Amino acid sequence: RERERERERDAGGFFELHEKLERNSFKNVTPWVSKAQRQQAALASDVFLPLVLRTQLSHHGNLSSSSSSSSSSSKCYSSSPSQAETQTAPTEQKELGVRVRFAPSPTGNLHVGGARTALYNYLYAEKFKNLAAETSSGGGGGASFVLRVEDTDKARSTKESEDAVLRDLKWLGLHWDEGPFRQSERGDLYKARAEELLEKNFAYKCFCTDEEITEMKEKAADEGKPPIYSGKWAHATEEECNEELAKGKTYAVRFRVPKDELVTIDDSIRGEVTWNTNTLGDFIIMRSDGSPVYNFCVAVDDADMQMTHVVRAEEHLPNTLRQVLIYNALGLKPPKFAHCSLILAPDRSKLSKRHGATSVGEFKEEGYLSEALMNYLALLGWNDGTEQEMFSKDDLIEKFSLERITKSAAIFDKQKLNWMNSQYIRQLETDALAKMLVDLWVEKGFLADAEAADTSVIMGKFVEIFQEALITLNQSIDEFDTLLDYPLSSTLESKKAKKCIEGGLFDVAKYIVDSYFISGELKELAENNPEAFKDWMKAAGKEMGKKGKDLFLPMRICMTGCMQGPDVGEQVFLVNKAESIIKSDTFVTFEERM
Repeated sequence: RERERERERDAGGFFELHEKLERNSFKNVTPWVSKAQRQQAALASDVFLPLVLRTQLSHHGNLSSSSSSSSSSSKCYSSSPSQAETQTAPTEQKELGVRVRFAPSPTGNLHVGGARTALYNYLYAEKFKNLAAETSSGGGGGASFVLRVEDTDKARSTKESEDAVLRDLKWLGLHWDEGPFRQSERGDLYKARAEELLEKNFAYKCFCTDEEITEMKEKAADEGKPPIYSGKWAHATEEECNEELAKGKTYAVRFRVPKDELVTIDDSIRGEVTWNTNTLGDFIIMRSDGSPVYNFCVAVDDADMQMTHVVRAEEHLPNTLRQVLIYNALGLKPPKFAHCSLILAPDRSKLSKRHGATSVGEFKEEGYLSEALMNYLALLGWNDGTEQEMFSKDDLIEKFSLERITKSAAIFDKQKLNWMNSQYIRQLETDALAKMLVDLWVEKGFLADAEAADTSVIMGKFVEIFQEALITLNQSIDEFDTLLDYPLSSTLESKKAKKCIEGGLFDVAKYIVDSYFISGELKELAENNPEAFKDWMKAAGKEMGKKGKDLFLPMRICMTGCMQGPDVGEQVFLVNKAESIIKSDTFVTFEERM
């Protein structure tokens, strides 16, 4: 672990490494060395410490390859000479700066958990792009955000799902630098890597049938043991394998897991995580039908694409042991891992459909802004150390870091998202919000003609009245639909209207009807001059000898059918303008009301 951390330093830094090795236990320095070998090394520490130092220096070409003592010593401390050499001498990789990836499986919609993973990777890459630009570093600087589609599950993967995921990523503003690459198009690479492991004896052919595997699992269960493969074909000779092939039998390729070794990663979020390889049996990397297994594809792809960091959900943490073993066997440097906590529902159960919308596409359809959803997802497990909650994309890029991601599970709070979305709507320019609403109303079939002259008039007035009250864009349709309705009967039947009725509502109603049909004054105001509506109401009050609630509440009930709502004159104006361009089943025109 210490060697991995120091690999990129120049030779002068290894004197410091030597001191670190002397301060640390050998199990921490070399987690892949067996317990027995660590004990042996401890008895000969005067040999072992210089050996580790020489191994490190040799990676940088600072030690002669003809050193016989180094060559012989490396065999003394490895359970398998070829495997030890592979693990301590990773293949050189071109320095490409930070490289991260988002690797969705196209088996459904983009869940908010996957969207958060994509967001964190995107922010991390963008942050390092900006740093590289500021320092004007070339060549090895910068960063890349790679999109890889993990579609090896042929039964569940669909083109429609992939298209939906890509569409949702674009809507969120998470634009990738490379890809999308598809695992289904990389089969030759996986086969070549599997052959490489077979040749190096890190993998072997397994001719076990499904029935035999089931029997092994049942036997292990009866004995109270984990369902680990028994290793039946682990030591088969070439002749035995050829006999099975001659019979026309197919085989799977199993990875040969080293026994009694510790594998440790330094997770950016969870710290040091260690597994004992004895908890893992020899696992399949290529199925008998020739298709690769998920964990093998992931390790091969991350290595081939030279990922420097793998940021993903903690549900992938158990997969890491297999992937690191594959990395080591192929002589490749593992990336830096960061496993983010899960996103839970308010009842701390797994977030699912029963809790409402869970996918990015659903939130988009419900009228949430992409900026608000991005802001909210970023805060599900991360903060910048302050009380700040509203972050623009540029703010997030500048302040994001893996170190500020928390270990504890995040709770998805729909009310908090609603509040945040309402704040973003309030911050929109009126013209921008009006355009969004026009597009939405046309899409939903609520607005008949986006280009009609009255459309811009209606939308401008609607935004003026309702912008501060909107939680989602879709709510705008509900609000306008409410204005178009005329629930007069139900309002008059309510207990709250009793006092208003007894206070002379019908006198006010008669005055309004006469003003509309006989004098025509109210009709003119409603259609062409809503600004003069208040003056008309005051004049009407003087004629009837009414004022305050005795005047305004009956007026509101008669014209809108409700006891509360926006300004009456503005409502009447919107109802008249909407008659020719709004399509609503609840629409009652002003003349019908009168």
